[in-house]
Amino acid sequence: RRSESEYDTFGTAHSSTSISAALGMALAAKTKGEDRHAIAVIGDGAMTAGMVFEAMNNAGVYDDINLLVILNDNDMSISPPVGALNRYLARLMSGKFYAAAKHMGKSVLPGPMLEFAKRLEEHAKGMVVPATMFEEFGFNYVGPIDGHDLESLIPTLQNLKQLRGPQFLHVVTKKGQGYKLAEADPVLYHGPGKFNPAEGIKPPATPPKKTYTQVFGDWLCDMGAADLRLIGITPAMREGSGMVAFEKAFPGRYYDVGIAEQHAVTFAAGLACEGLKPVLAIYSTFLQRGYDQLIHDVALQNLDVTFALDRAGLVGADGATHAGNYDLAYLRCIPNMAVIAPSDENECRKLLSTAFHHTGPVAVRYPRGSGTGAAIEPGLATLPWGKGEVRRTGKGIAILAFGTMVVPSLKAAEELNATVADMRFVKPLDVELVKQLAQNHDAIVTVEEGAIMGGAGAAVAEALAEAGIVKPVLHLGLPDKFIDQGDCAQLLALCGLDGAGIAASIKKRFGTGGARLVVNN
Repeated sequence: RRSESEYDTFGTAHSSTSISAALGMALAAKTKGEDRHAIAVIGDGAMTAGMVFEAMNNAGVYDDINLLVILNDNDMSISPPVGALNRYLARLMSGKFYAAAKHMGKSVLPGPMLEFAKRLEEHAKGMVVPATMFEEFGFNYVGPIDGHDLESLIPTLQNLKQLRGPQFLHVVTKKGQGYKLAEADPVLYHGPGKFNPAEGIKPPATPPKKTYTQVFGDWLCDMGAADLRLIGITPAMREGSGMVAFEKAFPGRYYDVGIAEQHAVTFAAGLACEGLKPVLAIYSTFLQRGYDQLIHDVALQNLDVTFALDRAGLVGADGATHAGNYDLAYLRCIPNMAVIAPSDENECRKLLSTAFHHTGPVAVRYPRGSGTGAAIEPGLATLPWGKGEVRRTGKGIAILAFGTMVVPSLKAAEELNATVADMRFVKPLDVELVKQLAQNHDAIVTVEEGAIMGGAGAAVAEALAEAGIVKPVLHLGLPDKFIDQGDCAQLLALCGLDGAGIAASIKKRFGTGGARLVVNN
């Protein structure tokens, strides 16, 4: 992050942004008359996103900037003969003589001969390297070279530093190089937590409670067996979204579209147009990248697409860049869009089935990590559409809890003798239940693991206003700020969203007795 170090030139976490940012910096240096270089390092997985090619298409027209793009390709290997040839070519193509000869050719060769020379150059490169595409974008392509061979890499970088215009260096590396355990299982070691390097990552001592991701993966396989129209889609998050088993069971109905969230949403829309039932498993934070497609290509046409929104709410160690805090607000404002928030594992399975059978787009949001330990019923049962459920009956205060906030709300209610409703649906909101609770209680409290502004609580307030019901309302949820890394339970407590925090907020606002409620106008 830029706030942490002067060497952190740009905040990054979502994929495929580096070339756009580096181009901005390169053109800023040119505008300010500063002689410095902008370097973008990008992985081969990130090269699947359209934003990369938008940036390259833009960068290729500026032949007077100091921009170097380094592609870190760790999904292939170089055999020794090809590696030796590429090492020679890399030094040749990044050297001053080659650049000068290329520039001289442009100056002195007549049109037909220049075109012939360019074709010859492309043919020569294309025989041994995938250069042509990058050259067509206006970049001088160099590589591929062994990224672990410093005797080749350093001279090539030194040569490229002397050249102006967009440069593209293709280096090939091995993921986890030098650490045998990571080399053997790069997926497991992609983003690990704390572990002893000498021992490697150890499985948990006791089997943990089933995660929501596992609940989704199990449901997907079961529903896929029951309905041949189901198509599973992921934007490069097969393991993270729990789709490994589905791919093995139904390889012909599984699509990993790469890091291409915009494409994933419209691809799902195309499938739905032909009568199929696509289920797009995507992290809440990444659906933000396909928002226009969600509105224009799915919701506007009222297509049957189910969005399984993993990592909704706080995400712990991944921090603010990956937080799923905003989906309730950015989804419920879209016409035709339904938004569901299950409270536990069993309800999650049932509401996934409910969403799948609904006509129109539906998002089912669930958090990262383990659930409450609820027993999961087999089968593919559904729940009533748009209906919540009163989980505890009390007096004075009615707590309308959404999703993961049901359990801590029940804990708070024990202390306060409050009523608790598991609302389940953010949209369509169970308006009849809201009105009933408002009429039978002195105050309403809404609790959600999402941004308060525009979220589920706002939907409740709008429903009360529409019905002409005036009641004191307290909205509890995530504050209007970015929340950094930390243990999820601790972060929720800091936000006042554990049982004790919810009870404390209610007592602070309304006092300990229902008769002493105060309306804050």
